[in-house]
Amino acid sequence: MKKIIPNFFLSFYHFSLAFLGTLFYGLPSKKIKVIGITGTNGKTTVSEMVNQIFEKAGFKVALSNSIRFKIDKSESLNKLRMTMPGRAFLQKFLRGAIKENCQYAILEVTSEGIKQYRHKFINFEIAVFTNLSPEHIEAHGSYEKYREAKGKLFQETKNIHIINTDDKEANFFLKFPAKRKITFGLEQGEINNRELNLKLKIPGQFNIYNALAAISIAYSQGVDKNFAKEVVENFEGAPGRMELVIAKPFKVFVDYAFTPAALEKVYQTLIKLNNETHKSPSNLICVLGSCGGGRDRWKRPVLGALAKNYCQEVIITNEDPYNEDPMEIINQVAKGVGEKAKKILDRREAIREALKIAKENDIVIITGKGCEPSICIKGKKIPWDDRDVVREEFNRLFNQQ
Repeated sequence: MKKIIPNFFLSFYHFSLAFLGTLFYGLPSKKIKVIGITGTNGKTTVSEMVNQIFEKAGFKVALSNSIRFKIDKSESLNKLRMTMPGRAFLQKFLRGAIKENCQYAILEVTSEGIKQYRHKFINFEIAVFTNLSPEHIEAHGSYEKYREAKGKLFQETKNIHIINTDDKEANFFLKFPAKRKITFGLEQGEINNRELNLKLKIPGQFNIYNALAAISIAYSQGVDKNFAKEVVENFEGAPGRMELVIAKPFKVFVDYAFTPAALEKVYQTLIKLNNETHKSPSNLICVLGSCGGGRDRWKRPVLGALAKNYCQEVIITNEDPYNEDPMEIINQVAKGVGEKAKKILDRREAIREALKIAKENDIVIITGKGCEPSICIKGKKIPWDDRDVVREEFNRLFNQQ
């Protein structure tokens, strides 16, 4: 239907749903402080960190992200396969948060959600920018339009803006007016790691940035920086984000990364971790696909090239082909890998192969899905969890119960 309905009517449809939703649920965002977190990567981890800080500070919190929907102590998995749900879902969610006397609602805000007016008629108290790299280019038409969509959150948020000034797009987001602006970065910014010297349990410089963003949000609401620091330093990670599933005799990580920027950071982090842990050389074995059939075809060989550059073994497999031919997607990723590529259509079989070839002290990294609960193929959602499959296949191979 999207292919034959003019964009004007689609836009009017989405706008109308947002408007009717806020009326039906009684303009709920005016009765709760709403925090919107946007950027290409890091949104989920930042939202989970902030949730933990606020809860430990004694606040009641509602949370909507790519993993779960939570209102105070009640929660459910996000099985919608939409980071920012539409059809008045968020207005209903905010109404539920108010009924449970939550003081804060933390929302992941996506460019596609903004494009479809899902942010409209939500009175955001705080807008947060994590980082920006090319993504959803085909959906928006260009990188500039993708950036512009993200900017609309800041354009409509008048109170507090929190911005990563180390990112190359910081100036674009800093140009939007706000009553208060808080910047963060490794060396500079109102909140910076030079001052805090964070020691996180979770690896990766990108998680330092995530922690700085979370501390900045808490700081904007009067939470002591050192208190927030202590909480994030004890944060054990968001599900499916650099999650260690198997620790010995080799390590197996599962991560959500499906953009070139995120994937490269994951590989760099694991290589650094490997070098710090083991004196003798060991291999990085990667299993990857290309998230989302029908979108961002440009990045398929780019992802493959990154895997080729960083990994000793590269296994390309099915991910979420939707209505595309999954083998054709695999072949497009393989163009960036070359002769090193192993193409295995069945994702379980691909994971099993990675575990079979891994030796002591090697690292296996499975990317693209994280803790997503399904694989989407031709309109069907097939139950799935990379982490469960890793454990099942590991136990089969090594006879562990």
